[in-house]
Amino acid sequence: MAFLSDNDKSKDNLTDSRRKEAEELVKGLAVDYGLPYINLFAFPINLDGLRVVDRKVAEDAKMGVFNLINKRAFVAVLSPQHPETQKAIADIQAKGYDVSVSMTSEDGLKKIWARYDDLSTTQASVAGTISISNEAVTELREKIKSLNDAVNFFSELASSKDMNQISRILEVMLAGALALKVSDLHLEPEEDFVRLRYRLDGMLTEVTSFDYRVYRHILARLKLVSGMKLNLALAQDGRFSIKAGDDNIEIRESVIPSGYGESIVMRVLDPRSINVKLEDLGIHPRLLEVFKKELSKPNGMLLNTGPTGSGKTTSLYAFLKYVYTPDTKILTIENPIEYHLEGIVQTQTDEKKGYNFLAGLRAALRQDPDIIMVGEIRDKETAGVAINAALTGHLVLSTLHTNNAAGTYPRLIDLGINPKVIPSALTVSMAQRLTRKLCPHCKKEVPIEEKDKIIFSKIIEGTHDKTYFDGIQKEVMWAPVGCDKCNAGYKGRIGLYEAILADENVERAVNSNPSENEIRKAAEGQNILNMTQDAILKILSGATSLEDSRRVIEIE
Repeated sequence: MAFLSDNDKSKDNLTDSRRKEAEELVKGLAVDYGLPYINLFAFPINLDGLRVVDRKVAEDAKMGVFNLINKRAFVAVLSPQHPETQKAIADIQAKGYDVSVSMTSEDGLKKIWARYDDLSTTQASVAGTISISNEAVTELREKIKSLNDAVNFFSELASSKDMNQISRILEVMLAGALALKVSDLHLEPEEDFVRLRYRLDGMLTEVTSFDYRVYRHILARLKLVSGMKLNLALAQDGRFSIKAGDDNIEIRESVIPSGYGESIVMRVLDPRSINVKLEDLGIHPRLLEVFKKELSKPNGMLLNTGPTGSGKTTSLYAFLKYVYTPDTKILTIENPIEYHLEGIVQTQTDEKKGYNFLAGLRAALRQDPDIIMVGEIRDKETAGVAINAALTGHLVLSTLHTNNAAGTYPRLIDLGINPKVIPSALTVSMAQRLTRKLCPHCKKEVPIEEKDKIIFSKIIEGTHDKTYFDGIQKEVMWAPVGCDKCNAGYKGRIGLYEAILADENVERAVNSNPSENEIRKAAEGQNILNMTQDAILKILSGATSLEDSRRVIEIE
């Protein structure tokens, strides 16, 4: 299924021909004036921009403000030398706006002026946002309960003759992502079409495809609202907000050139998705009590490891919300700040200005914090300052690039940290992955195959404390089916966790420059499940499937 452009649907070929000639003429004049040309029939008009200039002034000056991002006004003009045009632009600048001028046709300006009629029925929205009405979001959330619903909704839109189709496509694309709790949207150009895929519960799934002419309009609109350069096909980053009812949801956008055009990825930063209680992460109750005990200490360090998208930030935020009290000073250093936490001071690094994690951590220590979260430990200097902070009365939370909890110690030693101080500072090292949860409405019971029974038995036998599996049946497991309440048999995700505490056995092992296996063996007496054992427990209890757990960890 591909969307066709509005121009393809036009019944008046003569009007189209005249319009194209006019646009080509203005495009040539723009080159003579040294200004960019803009075809306003490719862009929905941002009503916030119209409020910058009165309609009569805009019509008399042969100009119009077609977009507004923060304090930057995008102005289209018929002739930059028209005295009234120059005066209107000067007045906009006098109001404190940074003006970006483009040339357009008179028909393009008429499109801007016609939108003034909509101002009387449209409430003001925050500049730099894409506004989605409460009614639209409610309608979509009622209709879109599964991925199939989203596909069907796009099919209906494809056959629509709505002249504002580009705006509607964007609205459906973004509001549909919110309804399905999508984490990322991917627009990927192929040779003959552009594919839209949603990352839902960690998996990419194709939703629909677009005609290239429609996609160019979508690309230009997304670049505009996120403050990117319109006429350059290069790697760019931007961000904008969606106003959906009372929620302001931030979208982090990345554009890169690809073989067939510019590829877009939009990360959805919905505050509700991070609002997860510590008890709802999927941490085993015994391990949860360990974490609560360690988090109650006035100093020490907790390091969380795992690949991108494994839920590390969600877990660390849940830890911070658990320990926060009005008499506690908590400060975070992040890149970027994905979600804003009430009562917690958050600062964002800026590599271009020399404000990296190390500089942020050093500055944070001068702010008299009780608890510090460092987004990532990448180098010896940051690791050293974090270790010293943990040794001098601060509770430090951070992430580290290793594959498992045991790998944390060799990694810190590789960074140049003195092995003798690591156990005194690092109280907990943990690792996690995210696996999809089986839909409780349609999952089906299946017998465990003999070869998998052997694997399960081996893993359970290797568990130091076998009481974890007391009362757990070992004959059947559950598999996905799929229904109108889920996505191919899955709905939501749950964490697989492991952790190692810095006890005497681990301390002795660390002093001898250990391997991961040596650390793991030293920690066996702590009676904490590793990720594989945690996965088997969740598989046998019906929380997830063997198939999906194998997607994120090795079960052999």
